[in-house]
Amino acid sequence: MFFRRERPKHLSFEDHMSAARAAGFKVEPAGGGKTRIERNGIAAIFEPGKDGVPYAAERAGVVMGKEIGTLTDGGFQKFFTTPSGKRKPALAEELKEIHNFQEDLREALGLETLYNEALGTVSNLYLYDRVEGRDRGEHDKPWEVMA
Repeated sequence: MFFRRERPKHLSFEDHMSAARAAGFKVEPAGGGKTRIERNGIAAIFEPGKDGVPYAAERAGVVMGKEIGTLTDGGFQKFFTTPSGKRKPALAEELKEIHNFQEDLREALGLETLYNEALGTVSNLYLYDRVEGRDRGEHDKPWEVMA
């Protein structure tokens, strides 16, 4: 019959990385089987998922020295924070560049785009409360009656 569907081609992780290189991204190994993808001062770390589909081990962020500063929403302002603790305020141009980076990379890798990610830049961490340590440890519960 001439009405046959083409069989879907399953690409390996390396095929996906080659597609990213062809789209103008700098692709280099990051150790531990992970791969760092970078363009215009924005980078993300990917690792092979099931069936060779790339999985974002670290979301895209601004390159700060040799580290990637991930986006943190402080409620009153967005910041880029590195694993070593460096912190800098996020600029609108950087947020736009991250969004463009993620869109272009998803398209190059053939990944699915989620609705909330397509609307704009998504933060990695949300810290709306300025009281440090409130989320950790045991705290008094004022609604419980003391005996």
